[in-house]
Amino acid sequence: MAATLVVVLSQLSLLSTIFIITNQFGAAKATDIGVNYGMLGNNLPPAAEVINLYKKNGVSKLRLFDPDPAALAALKGSKIEVALDLKNQDLPIFASSPPALQQWFIQNVEPYLNDIDFPYLVVGNEVIPGDLGHYVWPVMMSLQNILDTKNLHGIKVTTTLPGTALSTSYPPSLGQFSAQAAADLKGVLSFLSSQGSPLMINVYPYFAYASDPAHVRLDYAQFTATEVVVQDGPYGYKNLFDAMVDSFVAAMESAGVPDVELVVSESGWPSAGNGELTTQALASTYNTNFIKHVSSGVGTPRRPNKRLEGYIFAMFNENLKSPGVEQNFGLFYPDMTPVYPVFSQL
Repeated sequence: MAATLVVVLSQLSLLSTIFIITNQFGAAKATDIGVNYGMLGNNLPPAAEVINLYKKNGVSKLRLFDPDPAALAALKGSKIEVALDLKNQDLPIFASSPPALQQWFIQNVEPYLNDIDFPYLVVGNEVIPGDLGHYVWPVMMSLQNILDTKNLHGIKVTTTLPGTALSTSYPPSLGQFSAQAAADLKGVLSFLSSQGSPLMINVYPYFAYASDPAHVRLDYAQFTATEVVVQDGPYGYKNLFDAMVDSFVAAMESAGVPDVELVVSESGWPSAGNGELTTQALASTYNTNFIKHVSSGVGTPRRPNKRLEGYIFAMFNENLKSPGVEQNFGLFYPDMTPVYPVFSQL
């Protein structure tokens, strides 16, 4: 991300999702963090080597953006939990053709059920709001029907939202979904509430900081502020991450669905691509503190002492993404050497 440190937790419900990090950087820690496995690169190692890298570094949760056969084959028997996305471009056909969705499930999930734990099937990445957003709810319902028919009650159906799903995010208590997002989410949020499934959100304090570094404090963006920076009624915020998460909480409350849990499906800080705002030191500091914060179980001001699951973006620098910061979110270079240490700082 070496000795193994076993941390005994009072919250036994966390144990199924805790992983023990034992890696080449040094100290081991128990955390509740996954890592996204992106594949937009033409120089990435074979999937089998990537999965071995996850295992070598003790990472026991992974998000896969599409059902890549080589990756799924390598994941069999690995004990790595896999959040598996349905590709955005497939949603229209799945919405209009339940048999097509059934075939997708038969081909990409069913053969691996005995060897891979799928906690989440993710219906689209950041398609709400957008032209594909209205397909999410019908696909979710059809996918849930498949799971129910097969008695696969441990798999939760969800979707992933970007920060742009909010029309208002400051102060956090005034968080509101945009008109388009609200229209697409009306059925989605009710579905998630009824199924006890979480909503996934992508949370990037880096972009908020980079868009206005004169007014967004770096320590607030990096979890290093020691005092409350933003006071929002009874809620005091020492870090931007909590404020961004709670703006989604407030938006769901405003939409009349206050009981849906959140999972942070992506968060990270680029190590290059935007001058002094994107150094390896800043990336290391953010991701280290993100791990500590999420693993601590402190929750957020609006949801204190509640477990918040999180995934770092991403495992590798990916050279087929847009030039600049988008190519530099990885924890590792394509040759599998670390871009900077993270877990050794815990």
